[in-house]
Amino acid sequence: MKIFMTGMPGVGKTTVVCKVTAILRERGLKPGGVYCPEIRVNNVRVGFEIMDILTGARGILAHVSSDDGGPMVGRYRVNLQNLSSIGVEALRRAVVEADFIVIDEVGPMELQGEDFQEVVLAVVEGDKPVLGIIHWRTSHPVIDMIKAKEDVRIVEVTPENREALPSMIAEEILETI
Repeated sequence: MKIFMTGMPGVGKTTVVCKVTAILRERGLKPGGVYCPEIRVNNVRVGFEIMDILTGARGILAHVSSDDGGPMVGRYRVNLQNLSSIGVEALRRAVVEADFIVIDEVGPMELQGEDFQEVVLAVVEGDKPVLGIIHWRTSHPVIDMIKAKEDVRIVEVTPENREALPSMIAEEILETI
């Protein structure tokens, strides 16, 4: 089972993923993959981290004041080195070591890395449950391939359903393991 959430920015997609992950951890399952939490300064978003769930390794995925030469996505410059060394490696490690795989998120920044695109498709083709987020407006061949898979379910997170989703999704994943 592969469940990918989508929804408007700030609706709570990452919060749902974190809550589902916590529930599954409490049930004894080992998560792997990546989180990309916001970096905020004085309550203003200035970038995103990328974090390996299994090892805790972290780095900057994208930042407004980065000058490392990576591609620009909106006002953020993407750090392709961290995307590969942390993000891609986290997903490869998760395929081997985790019970389920988290991908937060498949969006414009992450899709700048060709190796990230490849590993995401490999994860989606694999046998392990996947809990992910796809950017709500992004049109990209990788997102189209994810959406076209028979065993992928797309869930829109809304203010009305975001409280109920974590327990429902966790139960669905537990039923498949």
